[in-house]
Amino acid sequence: MVIVHVSAECYPMAKAGGLGDVVGALPKYQNKLGDNAMVVMPMYRTPFLSENNWDVQYKGNTNLGNWFFDYTIIKESTGKLGYDLYLVDINGLLDRPKIYGYTDDIDRFMGFQVAVVNWLSHWEELPAVVHCHDHQAGLIPFMMKHCYDYQKLKNVKSVLSIHNAQYQGAMGWDKSILIPRWDISKKGLLEWNNCINSLAVGVKCADKVTTVSCLKMNKVNV
Repeated sequence: MVIVHVSAECYPMAKAGGLGDVVGALPKYQNKLGDNAMVVMPMYRTPFLSENNWDVQYKGNTNLGNWFFDYTIIKESTGKLGYDLYLVDINGLLDRPKIYGYTDDIDRFMGFQVAVVNWLSHWEELPAVVHCHDHQAGLIPFMMKHCYDYQKLKNVKSVLSIHNAQYQGAMGWDKSILIPRWDISKKGLLEWNNCINSLAVGVKCADKVTTVSCLKMNKVNV
């Protein structure tokens, strides 16, 4: 079974906390059990990037609202991690040394999610599961099911794992233009407390939801 983990963090490429540890370990054990698990994350400019070898796997283009952009998918070439690690490069958005803390983080992770879904939609053989981690990947289950350009993915199973529910990726409705052409009748899936709440969207739209910390889960009122 092919499982694609989508995350903002993965050790040893980049981590800020427990999310990076989990995503860096879980696919190893899934592969030992006979699955084909891999990770896709942003291509930050970290030491791990420059210290290792990479192969270009795919070049594509799509749009974020009115901004059309090119993206590149590269893959760690040694296989020493115990799983395939793919990085998404978007010049101007993801080419930063830090994971978080920029004023345009909403746009950065929206671009990351759109690029991932766009890339997956071009696979000849689709994955069995897309496993999304935290709010930085929380809109992917919605896009797979309800964006017109990605209907090829609507039957692919999705999982959302909540690692830290304190951060929910809330954004104003003005950012809805960044979501690829979507079914307006599904607006209620995006809405929470008069805004778009990425984590809540994932909870509503994913086929399965898991939590790393039940105490932290209590902070999400969905």
